[in-house]
Amino acid sequence: MRRYEASGDNIKAELINGTAYVMMPAHFEGHGVSDSITNFWLGYYACKTPGVQHAQNATTMLSRFDIPQPDGMLIWLPEKGGKTRRTEDDYLEGAPELIIEVAASSRNYDLHDKRDAYLRAGVKEYVVVQTWDKVVSWFMLENDEYILQKPDKKGVCRSQVFPGLWLNVPALLALDRGGVLNTLEAGLAARKKRPEV
Repeated sequence: MRRYEASGDNIKAELINGTAYVMMPAHFEGHGVSDSITNFWLGYYACKTPGVQHAQNATTMLSRFDIPQPDGMLIWLPEKGGKTRRTEDDYLEGAPELIIEVAASSRNYDLHDKRDAYLRAGVKEYVVVQTWDKVVSWFMLENDEYILQKPDKKGVCRSQVFPGLWLNVPALLALDRGGVLNTLEAGLAARKKRPEV
């Protein structure tokens, strides 16, 4: 972290399992548009859910060896049972309840090294949007391993940690912001009292 801060704002890097990765330039549709839609989805959910905070591209200190900068995340605030805290120097420490990564050329890294880091840290839900392959992988933490959630017949995945957080996978992959929002609104309308975190 000292070296990273001393470098100024010229680079974006992450530390995963003790290895520093410098981030490459991001594609417009392959990353930028999908990233925008997923963070709109998460931000809208946080807007409608007291006690939830959304952030994107925030350095997250999972351990001494794992300091990623996820594309997006949702956390329950500590007073609502969340496990993260903000450090004195304004980084996030601890495992967010949900992390999302948009992966075009980085899909192997996101599906292996980063996935392992998030699993070690205890991130409860990890979503990888593989834009080039047109696949969304939603992993849920169960018994110290990630289980891949399959969308239902309508192509919808539902969070187990954030009641009402529903994702229309075909709409997201088609870059259909309206379709993503409509499904989220349906989830918000159907949600019940949140379970304990």
